[in-house]
Amino acid sequence: MRFALEALLVDVPDEQVAEARAFYRSRVAGRGPGSFEELEEARAKKPAPRATVPPAVEETVEAAGVRVPVRIFLPADGPPRGVYLGIHGGGFYMGSAAQGDERHRELADALQIAVVGVDYRLAPEHPWPAAPDDCAAVALWLVEEAEARFGTTRLAIGGSSAGATLALATLLRLRDRGVVDRFAGAALRFGTYDLSAHTPGGRLIAEEYFLQAYAGHVADRTLPDISPLYADLSGLPPTLLVVGSEDVLLEDNLTLAGRLSAAGNDVELRVYPEAPHGFTGHPTALAATALEGIRSWLRDRISHP
Repeated sequence: MRFALEALLVDVPDEQVAEARAFYRSRVAGRGPGSFEELEEARAKKPAPRATVPPAVEETVEAAGVRVPVRIFLPADGPPRGVYLGIHGGGFYMGSAAQGDERHRELADALQIAVVGVDYRLAPEHPWPAAPDDCAAVALWLVEEAEARFGTTRLAIGGSSAGATLALATLLRLRDRGVVDRFAGAALRFGTYDLSAHTPGGRLIAEEYFLQAYAGHVADRTLPDISPLYADLSGLPPTLLVVGSEDVLLEDNLTLAGRLSAAGNDVELRVYPEAPHGFTGHPTALAATALEGIRSWLRDRISHP
């Protein structure tokens, strides 16, 4: 068996690859804040999310003694067939559940599911374990209340970048509580799974400020709740990993795919050509294809009549 990156690439139309290549050649690559001052400036400059119709239902839910704000979208036509728990990205120190409103509205209507976005606490004001505490609390709330609240027990989870990391950490917590089987799948986009900088992939981001902001106070960042790559990964639900071939986190995602598979899980890895970190949020046909693929994967797992 030959093992080559080209063999892992998703087969997409040549014109989409060419468009993506041209788009990223003309686009100045961004970088994350390098200090708390830069972080405050970046937060202040972030535009307000666009409103959706109908808008999210905002409320606060509680489980395991933790209260967390959430944003809930219900499908426009008929009762939900399942519930998707969406966790936003932003390096653990930026963003909000509202930044996913448009995509969550579309997802709710396309799959006829309820979508719950988590407003977890951000670092450095609230470093680890605040964020996974919040995400796990909302997941437990769904385990306990989904049937009564939404009329379905079909659950799935997903997230992008830091949100993917938190989604996986949440699943590990649920597994250790014996309730992870309530989740039918996890769709994880370009997460960072080694925050310890001990693996070759992890060392590629070792100097990023978000690591210090989120977990700089922890002596051993190989704790699975921080760096899921080091966890016992057995007993997890089917997992879809989506990453770009030009993402600095590609090696991290390849390693996670190998460990998930070696632990006996159902894992699918999709590597998109010419795509950097965060590519599903960019205005390209390649991004649209990747997002439709994620929707189709989720539909097969939670959107049953």
